[in-house]
Amino acid sequence: MALRQSTAVAIGGRALLIEGPPASGKSSLALALIDRGATLIGDDGIALESRGAMLWAAPAPATAGLIELRNVGIVSLPTAEAPVALVLTLAHDAPRFVEQADTVEIAGLAVARLVFDPRGPAAAVRAEYALAMHGLAPGPAA
Repeated sequence: MALRQSTAVAIGGRALLIEGPPASGKSSLALALIDRGATLIGDDGIALESRGAMLWAAPAPATAGLIELRNVGIVSLPTAEAPVALVLTLAHDAPRFVEQADTVEIAGLAVARLVFDPRGPAAAVRAEYALAMHGLAPGPAA
């Protein structure tokens, strides 16, 4: 098991990894997705493990169930684990139009990746569409 500085949520049994520099909006996007029905995997720390041909994300033991809400505090939420289907790399200069996701290698496995602008009121909806359109299909359960 390896730890990665990411935030992640599970949507429909697939993990969406949210990455970016500090204060880029990782926790805010995760919270908006949780408000729409996603389940927290972890905030600012994810445990990653290769299971067969899939990369799985699980809560990091030291921070399991905790998410930082800026200007509010630390909140405890239920967690899940899931196979990683898509990485969103947060950037304010993300391309406006994307035909196909690129890939990033994590723990020796290729994972679909999009550069994603987290700003705006529809960011969570766009993230759900990104997962539906560009995320890896779920593999067999490990």
